[in-house]
Amino acid sequence: MYLADASDATRCKAFPTTLTKAAMKWFDSLPLRSVTSFDDLSRKFLMRFSIQKDKVKHAPSLRGVKQEVGEPLRDYMERFNKACLEIQDLPTEAVIMGLVNGLREGPFSQSISKRHPTSLSDVQERAEKYINIEENARLREPNWRPGHSHSSKEKEREPKKKEEVGPERPRRYHSYTPLRVSLVDVYRKICLTERLPPPRPIKNKRGGGESWRLL
Repeated sequence: MYLADASDATRCKAFPTTLTKAAMKWFDSLPLRSVTSFDDLSRKFLMRFSIQKDKVKHAPSLRGVKQEVGEPLRDYMERFNKACLEIQDLPTEAVIMGLVNGLREGPFSQSISKRHPTSLSDVQERAEKYINIEENARLREPNWRPGHSHSSKEKEREPKKKEEVGPERPRRYHSYTPLRVSLVDVYRKICLTERLPPPRPIKNKRGGGESWRLL
């Protein structure tokens, strides 16, 4: 609009076309004839939405970055580094203290407590050592696959639900001719033709011998 040297009225008309969701609702709620110029519209817009800007983060905000239960050291280090990038002019000592305070109890935290890091490179080198140890140990676990944790392996050991076993076999026929005789008569007729194999012998629990199951 500025490059095209658009008039003040044109800017006011075009501005709502760039709004969505909450901003559009705010614009629709403005009383009629309440905007006198584009500068007036800009000022009202900034007064309404400037408070929703991202707050400037400082070093104390790193205290909220904690290593979660079961979270690999590599994932925690990546989250912590991203949090540090959002803070300007962050002192080195504040980074080290924030990292140490967020660690869960483990081999790396014990190493830090014995010898405090002297620089960020020192922290990175020592962290990389324990990350490799952690990942090598995970690779040696049986049935380990990338992205699987202990909880997921425990779920694999649980019996599968009926619907998870697989789809039912499709039925070959959907309609059958109704029987005119009982099933007992059908079995007797088949027995006379000797087309049924004899039943398997079952052990008699009382006598220890074998008995035959009769039709």
